[in-house]
Amino acid sequence: MRVTLLGTGDTAGTPRPGCDCDTCLAARERGVERTRSSVHVVNESTGEALLIDTSPDFRQQFLTRDVALPDAAVITHIHFDHLDGLGNVYRLLDHLPVSAADETDPQTDESVAETIARKYDYLDTVSVQSRTPHESFRVCGFDVTLVPVDHPPLLTYGLVVEEPETGAKLALSGDTSYQVPAASRDALRDADLLLADGIVPASLCDYHPLGGRDEDSSGVPRTFGTKHMTKEGAMALADDLNADELRVVHVAHRYPPEEAFEEPLAVDGETFSL
Repeated sequence: MRVTLLGTGDTAGTPRPGCDCDTCLAARERGVERTRSSVHVVNESTGEALLIDTSPDFRQQFLTRDVALPDAAVITHIHFDHLDGLGNVYRLLDHLPVSAADETDPQTDESVAETIARKYDYLDTVSVQSRTPHESFRVCGFDVTLVPVDHPPLLTYGLVVEEPETGAKLALSGDTSYQVPAASRDALRDADLLLADGIVPASLCDYHPLGGRDEDSSGVPRTFGTKHMTKEGAMALADDLNADELRVVHVAHRYPPEEAFEEPLAVDGETFSL
């Protein structure tokens, strides 16, 4: 499979509009961006393209990157930076199957699949496929599995994408704290590439109203507040999951400029062959 990171930023992206912080200035000087979350995965055996999350930056991403429009999509959760680009498929595609979890969320009284179907009921192009977490399904020739993670207050999911012929495996943590359930960790384990949420460095937990949590043996927080991992949390998760390679995504502009563009932090446009 060929993986292209279309969007590697947090809700506001980097550089942020109107922001002149050192990191946003450095991003502009380098000509790099972190737009909102989206991953493009091509099955090189079938030629089909799977889109993971539909970023509000959909149009820009597909104009900027040399990738094909998707044959199918999977949505991890209903936050706008992962979902609200779906309207861009209007008049671009004749048909787009969209897979999402079928569990009813107590916060919304709907599953992710039901929310998408309701919100985009005007799009005849889109057909929503309800999927049960931890049950693999076939799409674009891949075996895909949604796995519950921890991103309160909503139900959210990570994702496993496997190519059955070659055994290549892509894992995404989804938007999550470090409290990824054990069964989900088992499913995410031993990936060729792990894309893990790491919104800020652990040092910034001192400035969060809720601080940090899930500290390691040295007292370093692996969760920023309650919703996202720190970079250190993402790296610890990659170690626990025995991932061959890690890219930290959902990255905010709050990283110091000397750290913001160094590995394992991802930037838009990176590609991987698995």
